[in-house]
Amino acid sequence: MIKLIDANNFSKDFEKQGIQLFTLKNKNGIVSQITNYGGRVVNLFVPDKNGVFEDVVLGYDSAKDYLEKPDHFFGAIIGRYGNRIANGKFGIDNNEFLLEKNEEENQLHGGEKGFHAVVWQAKQISESVLELTHFSKHLDQGFPGNLEVKVEYTLTDENELQIKYFAVSDAKTVINLTNHSYFNLSGNFNKSIENHLFQIKADYYLPVNDKMVPVGILENVANSPFDFRKLKTLKQALNKQHKQIDLGSGFDHNFVLDDVNTGFVAKVIDENSGRSLEVFTTEPGIQFYSGNHLNNLEGKNDVLYQKRAAFCLETQHFPNSPNQTNFPSTLLLSGEKYFSRTIYKFSVYK
Repeated sequence: MIKLIDANNFSKDFEKQGIQLFTLKNKNGIVSQITNYGGRVVNLFVPDKNGVFEDVVLGYDSAKDYLEKPDHFFGAIIGRYGNRIANGKFGIDNNEFLLEKNEEENQLHGGEKGFHAVVWQAKQISESVLELTHFSKHLDQGFPGNLEVKVEYTLTDENELQIKYFAVSDAKTVINLTNHSYFNLSGNFNKSIENHLFQIKADYYLPVNDKMVPVGILENVANSPFDFRKLKTLKQALNKQHKQIDLGSGFDHNFVLDDVNTGFVAKVIDENSGRSLEVFTTEPGIQFYSGNHLNNLEGKNDVLYQKRAAFCLETQHFPNSPNQTNFPSTLLLSGEKYFSRTIYKFSVYK
């Protein structure tokens, strides 16, 4: 049953900016509500094999909750740099830039006041399209360059949530934008996602150190829990002993995508509900996070989110790329146009 959140729950001023809630719909009845606070996907109602619509993303019921409750980046646009930058610093042309650190010695997801924690300017283009824009000043969270960013959410009639990212800077900088939605295809957030089937088209993943930062090498997934080249349940993967799994109490790793020319990079299926999610992207990597640190968080409709209540598939360039010359570059030149596209496509598995 589709029970939308009252837009008044998101009518709130924050740092002299007005927070709002917007509703997108397609012709097939799929509905998503998105707030301009952090550009967050608040809910997303998609049908199961019996045509029953349920919300499949974690989040909160109000702007107040997003501002005051523990922030796990639910549904947010992440920037300027998605994932971790080691020791909160990097260099461009022999100039060192010191970043705001918000995870011990690292910067995570753009810093404490990254794009997830600002109010975006919003314009609803149509019933199915929302445009968000933000101006990030030079040295915002430590990053160089005045950066103009635009993100376009589209709910297509092919049952896709399509996200397009655009940006331009007036100075050399680094950029790595992504979306941090947490999915549970069962539509029941009391259920674990351990029985979901996962496929990730990657022969390699990036091993991490004890700070969850890639050590700089590519590791073959063969004969390891990281081999998702064929569909298997999360439970099957977690049952294999591996020191990398122990580091993060589950998966929190970037996978090196085989071939993004076709766009298709991952698939998840919940057999009970019949819901299927396919991921398409222009990015070279995808961060698979298995909800390791959810712990008694009171979310929408007073549901307590527990460990493994949801998963994230964050399409992106590799973590800590500005400090790893062998990783694909995230450098954006002055005046150069940044573009990235990701599609989350929903269907019924039969």
